Amino acid sequence: MIEQVVVDDSVRALRPDFVVLVMSAHGLRNGPGDEESASWLSAAARTANPDDPHVLAWREAYRAFGAKPNRTRPSVDALLRRADSLPSINRVVDAYNAVSVEYALPIGGEDLDKYIGPARLTVAAGGEPFEDAEPPAPGEVVWRDDAGVTCRRWNWRQCVRTRITEDTRNALFLLERLEPYPLERLHAAGEALATRLRAISPEVEIEGRLLKA
Repeated sequence: MIEQVVVDDSVRALRPDFVVLVMSAHGLRNGPGDEESASWLSAAARTANPDDPHVLAWREAYRAFGAKPNRTRPSVDALLRRADSLPSINRVVDAYNAVSVEYALPIGGEDLDKYIGPARLTVAAGGEPFEDAEPPAPGEVVWRDDAGVTCRRWNWRQCVRTRITEDTRNALFLLERLEPYPLERLHAAGEALATRLRAISPEVEIEGRLLKA
């Protein structure tokens, strides 16, 4: 699956500095949030910096395709602003939310078994199916599969269809980076996520692939 993930040239032209670390996790045994996953969130909250340069870079990226980042914030911006009160959702979601806050990095988590075709990042023509809100506007950067948009405005709002739930067994994670974020820090975030996933499911099989512009 991760070999088929694509970043379209239209996105590369918009932000040639974009890099995504694509990770898959097979054989997860997810469950409700617990004391351990709550501790990941609280520890991450103590390091939260809403003014991290990476957050500012994402705000500029949103403006470049016509979004207003003060109204529809990049996911990492929204998480960092409420890091002290993030709710526990389930163990896997808590894991990647904690890493997102700690590393000031947008991370998308998707249920691989709910995907129809591979994930791809592209610029919307406008009107593509999005089940949970109005469809994207022309020029908006979106993640999608063959069935429709899975996340609007790059990493703003995920659809319900592919969300990670307690029943998720196979997952896709998208760790998204812009300049000036160091690639070493991106890889460290991937390792931190893998460590937490193995704490949840010791037998999980994890693969990773770096996609650069």
